[in-house]
Amino acid sequence: MENAKKVSEKYQLAGQLTQQLPQAKGFNEVWFKKIRGGLLLAIGYLLSPLCWWNDLFFNLPIAYGFGYICSGLSPELLFPGTIVGYWLSNIAGILLMQFGAVDVFADKPKEKNLKKELLTGLASSTAFTVVVVALIYFKILDTPDIFSGESVNLSSLLSMMPRSPHL
Repeated sequence: MENAKKVSEKYQLAGQLTQQLPQAKGFNEVWFKKIRGGLLLAIGYLLSPLCWWNDLFFNLPIAYGFGYICSGLSPELLFPGTIVGYWLSNIAGILLMQFGAVDVFADKPKEKNLKKELLTGLASSTAFTVVVVALIYFKILDTPDIFSGESVNLSSLLSMMPRSPHL
């Protein structure tokens, strides 16, 4: 008789677990959203101006690629297109961080207003750019010599380098 009681309890427990499966599905969706948000947050950080080493590996190649595409229209657009591409890669980084942070840190799913989020990201990255330009203009931040206005003759720099005996 005790065995029958134990089997009955196990079946009742199994029935309760089966009823809880839809809740488990919601649990998996929450974790998927958190993982997706974490990836967006990490990629956004790597593209954003908050990461100090990202330019060499991410932003400058993206910016140069954008400038190269723009130079297809006119060769004079390479440098301005590169600047715009750099700015856009930083904006994309800030927006990705913003979308990822909402997914990771929000407890309840909220209705997203994409237009508002894009405008907020655009405004915050533009404000960051304006602050950096102002800090450079008022000489609070120092810039490298590349922005000094003097042109660098690459062939003279190459001639100063030691030559390999095999060449």
